[in-house]
Amino acid sequence: MFGFFSKKKKTAVAPKQAVTEIEKITAKEILSALNQMQKELDRLKLAVVGASSDAGAVGDVDRIERSLGQIRARQGAVQKSGTEKMIEGVFDGQGMVGADGEQYDVPANYASKSKLVEGDILKLTINNLGAFVYKQIKPIERLRKAGELDQDAQSLQYYALADGKKWKLLTASVTYFRGEPGDEVYFLVPAEGGSRWAAVDNIIKA
Repeated sequence: MFGFFSKKKKTAVAPKQAVTEIEKITAKEILSALNQMQKELDRLKLAVVGASSDAGAVGDVDRIERSLGQIRARQGAVQKSGTEKMIEGVFDGQGMVGADGEQYDVPANYASKSKLVEGDILKLTINNLGAFVYKQIKPIERLRKAGELDQDAQSLQYYALADGKKWKLLTASVTYFRGEPGDEVYFLVPAEGGSRWAAVDNIIKA
């Protein structure tokens, strides 16, 4: 009988300990991990498929790799000065691929307002408080296009359609202009080579 009560006490404590461990994981950490996993999945899909329905899916990866190679060939691509760390990298449509090989999140609002295009060279400064400050230091040559705004019904991803091709658009950029499917969208893409992503320049209501 004493053994029975002892066993019951142990089973009652275990769930409480498990809940305590789960509570240590914050929602921000979970979202950050999921975003990183999604980016890695996108890169894997691109590597497996090779060429997709998105415009120039392979060309943009080659361009980013070439730009990274040029950055790494220069001295000072990654610097530490006092309590600050400065890293140069390439914008890939959503984030920055750093010269140190790491992927850094670029705030969608900043990318939208700055109209960043795949291939733009950025400098990220991380201060002692962990704040991220981005600066566009070498914009890539751009081409302005006009097309139709579209949205995937399942993923809710926005696209610009033109010349039989499509480019992904940041949601923050589309919502800023209050764009809706069917509207006319003016967007920016690299002047040379393909890209999966485009920067919204303006949206005209249909």
